[in-house]
Amino acid sequence: MALEGSLQDVGLADICQLLAMGRKTGCLTVTDRSNFGYVYFQAGRVIYASVLNRPDRLGELLVRNQVISRADLSRAMAEQAEDRGSRLGAILVKGGALTEGDLRRYVSLQIEEAVYHLFTWSQGAFHFDPEQTPDEEGIFLVDIPAENLLLEGARRVDEWSLIEKKIPSLDLVFEVVRTPGQADDEVELTRNQSRILPLVDGVRSVDEIVTESGLVEFDVGKALYGLIQAGYAQRAGRRSEVVGAAPLDEVVRQRLNLGVAFYRSGMLEDATREFQAVLEKDPRNASALFRLGLIAFRSRRPEEAMKLWDRMPEEWRDSYSVLRNRALALEALRRFDESAEALERAEAVRPGDPELQLAMGIALLRKGAVGPALKCLRSYRTAPDLKTPSEFYYAYTVLAAAIAGQLDYAITVGREGLVHYPESGPLLVNTGAVLEQRGELQAAEALYTRAVGRSPVPAQAHKSLGDQAYARGQHDQARIQYEKAVKIDPRLGDDVYLRLGTLAFQDRDRDVARLLWKRALDLNPDNQEVRSRLEGLDAPD
Repeated sequence: MALEGSLQDVGLADICQLLAMGRKTGCLTVTDRSNFGYVYFQAGRVIYASVLNRPDRLGELLVRNQVISRADLSRAMAEQAEDRGSRLGAILVKGGALTEGDLRRYVSLQIEEAVYHLFTWSQGAFHFDPEQTPDEEGIFLVDIPAENLLLEGARRVDEWSLIEKKIPSLDLVFEVVRTPGQADDEVELTRNQSRILPLVDGVRSVDEIVTESGLVEFDVGKALYGLIQAGYAQRAGRRSEVVGAAPLDEVVRQRLNLGVAFYRSGMLEDATREFQAVLEKDPRNASALFRLGLIAFRSRRPEEAMKLWDRMPEEWRDSYSVLRNRALALEALRRFDESAEALERAEAVRPGDPELQLAMGIALLRKGAVGPALKCLRSYRTAPDLKTPSEFYYAYTVLAAAIAGQLDYAITVGREGLVHYPESGPLLVNTGAVLEQRGELQAAEALYTRAVGRSPVPAQAHKSLGDQAYARGQHDQARIQYEKAVKIDPRLGDDVYLRLGTLAFQDRDRDVARLLWKRALDLNPDNQEVRSRLEGLDAPD
């Protein structure tokens, strides 16, 4: 079960202690509606953590601590710009500018600091999803005992409560009033105080001192607090008061990041709020429009998704991601020709992508072009780098082969697929349908029964069990299965409502029969059998 609640009721340190003692694996997300953070656990140990809108300072940390040179960082960032999927640390290690040991040490430092920062949050909500693992490719995972973080975190929270009285915001700017060591002063600065003193210049904010010093927030705050208490530094104002407000693109970037984090966590209402706020400042922001379109599509509003993507700047509309998702939306709208056309345009952007062959095969099959669909599906299956085919490949290939009359091939593919995906509802249903077509009714029923025990349950599995019961004359069992099917998918098919109406009519419930047959006609106005039964129902006795 998921663990969730309010930080006002339960402190984050207590939650982490509970997860550590229970040796839990999963993702703990924390939000206060203005920021967002998450901590991943593996058997009670912290393996990754991040806080949104705290910039990734790995490169600056390495430069400021003289682990790498500024030139090394510039070259790595240039390479990263060309390959968005790559990680800065991995590039530096590959290029020989950084050792694996240093990378691990500074990434661990970043992760620890993220957790300590989250410990300071006293308001907001938390949510723990069991068995969740980081889905970002190339991230560097660590292995930190949660107990170590809890002890240090508790100490920092206590100290930070004092520091915050003098430094309530990282946006504040401080200036040096007098330099320690002058005149009769016999003050010995700490190492960190000596390091930040040249940066306390009445212009830089505390946040900028953190970035430029290479120190973490807590160490900067503690050093600056000591200087303030001793009378060597004082507040000069806020960053916005000193050098102007944050630029629009920075505000947009932060809200976009927050929206993406909400989206990835399934908090679609919160994500929508952030993306709409972005559009208020930048009405043609491609990222916000794209994500809002994804939310609309996930919420079963494909037409709205299409309209949002159409508002994107022209140069973005033909990007691979937009074309792929546009094809899915068009498929949901049953505009199969346009869906296939969008996939062909995506192929031009990224030629040779086997996933496109799979998507094209599915689109062509739904369009009714069985031969070309099978050709695309085989092309996907024989891609050189493909290891285990997708669950969707097996489910749709079984269906396509059965429609083409290739029943033995369909069964072979289905059984192979069930080795890899024994819990796949669509694959169980499609393979069962082929077995039923070959007259193997008991084997088919066994697969349908397995399918209804899965989550999510495919509506077609209940329908198929209903069809088998109907054929055996077990009408009560058939009605139960049909009702379960349409509860899951009210638009499953006119034939389900035809039979439900027939069963109601046999029970002399003419009003229910009329209602069900009208529903069937709504789904398929060309169903003459339904139309005939409705006319007979309304005819005078």
